[in-house]
Amino acid sequence: MSSNFYAAVTVILWGAMPALTKDLLNALPNFETLALSSLFAFLFLLAVNLRGGLKNLSAEKIFTASWLGFLGLFLYSAFFYYGLDRLSSQEACILNYLWPLMIVLFSCQILGEKLTRRKILAVGMSFAGVVLVMFGGIEENFSSEKIFGALSCVIAAACYGLFSVLNKKIRLEQKFAMMIIWATTAICAGFSGYFFESWIMPSVGQFIGLIWLGVMIDAVAYLTWALALEKTSNTARTANLAYLVPILAIFISTLIFGEELSPAVIPALALILGGIFINK
Repeated sequence: MSSNFYAAVTVILWGAMPALTKDLLNALPNFETLALSSLFAFLFLLAVNLRGGLKNLSAEKIFTASWLGFLGLFLYSAFFYYGLDRLSSQEACILNYLWPLMIVLFSCQILGEKLTRRKILAVGMSFAGVVLVMFGGIEENFSSEKIFGALSCVIAAACYGLFSVLNKKIRLEQKFAMMIIWATTAICAGFSGYFFESWIMPSVGQFIGLIWLGVMIDAVAYLTWALALEKTSNTARTANLAYLVPILAIFISTLIFGEELSPAVIPALALILGGIFINK
């Protein structure tokens, strides 16, 4: 499979993530949502790995995948969920999508990829599309709570951008690595929830939502994204495709939550697609 195929699967699955997660966070505590969905992601990937046979396991690989999981998915998800709980799904998703820009910047520093004029123009156009959606469609003034939520989403973006580049550089076998990464996330979220939250019993519908979030969005989508980055020779170009996600997420959030659709979506989409084609 090509990197573009894996990236396309990721975009479709991630497009539904903000709306689904926002709906779960409206009823369940943050760390509970993260712990349970991460547990389902781990169990799914464990079944996949057991079917294929767990080979070449070592303490070094487990440790490496664990600290990558703490950085890239526990910290990323914890900060993003905090922001999503305090912002609309549109706002949180848009701010979160600073992470493809972070990938480009980190890949130049860590992977030694050249920051060409075409990459700068492509990233600039796509990021301008995201900014246009944010400031063109969200007129409400930021409260102190929204400021903390926004900062949390930016920190989350930096965590995931750094994780993506380090994961590509270290080159662990991705099905095994993502299994350990989600196990680490589930354990860290479980301990955090024990100390900072009072958990509640999910309803049947919420339980189904947690399974979908864990299996399809966490396990499958994050795995296909890791494979997309692993197989590409141009990390910046592949990362740029992720800018399609906030546009898709905005349409889904509008349908589910009735959030007002920004009039800036269409010109923003033109900028985002233009950036993707320029970077080909």
